[in-house]
Amino acid sequence: MSVLVFVETWEGKFKKPSFEATTYAFELAKIVGGDVTAVVLGSAAEDEIKKLGEYGCTKVLHVNDAKLSSFGATSYTAAIAEAVNKAGAKYVVFSYTYSGKSIAPRLAAKLKAGLVAGATTLPASAEPFVVKKKCFSGKGFADVQVTSAIKIVGLSPNAHHIASNPQTVSIEVFAPSIPDSDTKVNEVKKTSGKIVLTEAELVVSAGRGMKGPENWGMIEALADALGAATACSKPVADMNWRPHHEHVGQTGITISPNLYIAIGISGAIQHLAGISSSKVIVAINSDKEAPFFKIADYGIVGDAFQVVPKLTEAVKQLKASH
Repeated sequence: MSVLVFVETWEGKFKKPSFEATTYAFELAKIVGGDVTAVVLGSAAEDEIKKLGEYGCTKVLHVNDAKLSSFGATSYTAAIAEAVNKAGAKYVVFSYTYSGKSIAPRLAAKLKAGLVAGATTLPASAEPFVVKKKCFSGKGFADVQVTSAIKIVGLSPNAHHIASNPQTVSIEVFAPSIPDSDTKVNEVKKTSGKIVLTEAELVVSAGRGMKGPENWGMIEALADALGAATACSKPVADMNWRPHHEHVGQTGITISPNLYIAIGISGAIQHLAGISSSKVIVAINSDKEAPFFKIADYGIVGDAFQVVPKLTEAVKQLKASH
């Protein structure tokens, strides 16, 4: 029973969510029985595509059509639906990124398939097919049973490990019928930064407690020492202290890093909704009554301007000793 995984590319390259989804698909295939077929949309070199074999994929359907040069949910959905039919797949896996969130529900409606949106685990068995997922903006979890003939899983980024499962992979050029996109791309703005926030395993975030954008140097210094991405609270982005693509929370980006350090952020419920799936949360705040301390795994009550530089120096010393 074939498992199809949609593998996203960024400028012809795969990133961490792609390999998470492929690993998940391989381990799902072991549970339900079958092989993993990947569908790759857009331009990508053969050597790059063959990397998918390292994570358990045995076949790749490569669709390199000019209509897919820019992302369009309608055109992408049509191409993936044909790939599902060609592969005879009864299980479809997405990384639940922005693209995955746009395509997976459309594909579910088109194929009359059940969808687990924001999955965090593998099912224990093929029947019943029950998968745990996030709910209530990440504040809770639900076990969802899917009984449809075709089952779609949207895997939360950072929810599943990446494992090497070397397979011999074959690449087939696939040419489905693709409608013109109903989306017109007028401009593309690329975020700058050393680490993409949605893929980061370590995140250093700060809020209004930093008092102004001129003080963000010490946040970036700690992030650099840790090899982390930087983020911020909504008020900080609204005041243009930091770019909006760094805003995490209910109305911003939802992330699930292994470590989230919140500096000078009170911990309003809207902010917590975007980071509550973090594996370890550290709060640094001068207000001992800050709501963040109620959910933090570790808390430091103190002045960020004194604590953060000392923490950065400690990290540097620890790394130097190794």
